[in-house]
Amino acid sequence: MWRCPKCGREFKNQQQKHSCGERPKTIDAYIAAQPEEVQPFLHQVRETLRAALPEAEERISWSMPTYWKGHNIIHFAAFKKHIGLYPGPKAIEEFSHRLTEYKTSKGAVQLPYSKPLPLALIAEIAQWCYETGNHP
Repeated sequence: MWRCPKCGREFKNQQQKHSCGERPKTIDAYIAAQPEEVQPFLHQVRETLRAALPEAEERISWSMPTYWKGHNIIHFAAFKKHIGLYPGPKAIEEFSHRLTEYKTSKGAVQLPYSKPLPLALIAEIAQWCYETGNHP
């Protein structure tokens, strides 16, 4: 077992990546804890998802901003070079032809800070996840 010298949490793997300290309880707190240069991108994604999913509740799930209505609809998170959007594997498959310029994995898409955010596409993906019940 490895114990983080900063927060004291124990992990099976040496030097396990993790967040030290208290986890944010709100999306406002999550965004405020991110680097200043990343915050405008997070605000754009949040406002896009709020508009696309007006009936959804905002919450933190899996330590990420999440939109929820009976189940998780979509998540997003900040990383060093990109925002991760987590709509689930079926959404990635459904929108694959429109995600070709982005790095994707089974249920996620990386939106680099170096490109304009595809806000209309983010809204479409979120609405599709909500309407179809496909979720992460």
